[in-house]
Amino acid sequence: MKLDLILRIGVKFLLPFVLLFALYVQFHGELGPGGGFQAGVITAGMVILYAIMFGVEAAKRIAPQRLVEVMVPLGVLIYAGTGVAGLLLGKNFLDYSVLAHDPPHGRELGIFLVELGVLITVSGTMTALFYAFSERGR
Repeated sequence: MKLDLILRIGVKFLLPFVLLFALYVQFHGELGPGGGFQAGVITAGMVILYAIMFGVEAAKRIAPQRLVEVMVPLGVLIYAGTGVAGLLLGKNFLDYSVLAHDPPHGRELGIFLVELGVLITVSGTMTALFYAFSERGR
């Protein structure tokens, strides 16, 4: 793909918009279709598209293997930590109503944190799978 100058420039132009769309899906997920899983797949797809166009080593410079390996348990920790925070504050696991000064804001914050954890885990998992499969032939 090193000779496809138009494709490479097009992908560099397109990637920020893909990231912007992933963020839109993430933040709009509590109001309609979308959320952390979809945004995580879109974000991982962005890294995979970059790897296809510029090589896996170039993709590993923007999303290093170690960062991707840390993302998976970090997202699970954010998700579970949100649930445990509800327990520690005297409610049920994943009862978000106690996370803020009033229940509606607490639920909004809780949903955001859970969806953020899902985004981080899914994005890390999908990227790690791509890295693992790309190294298989070497």
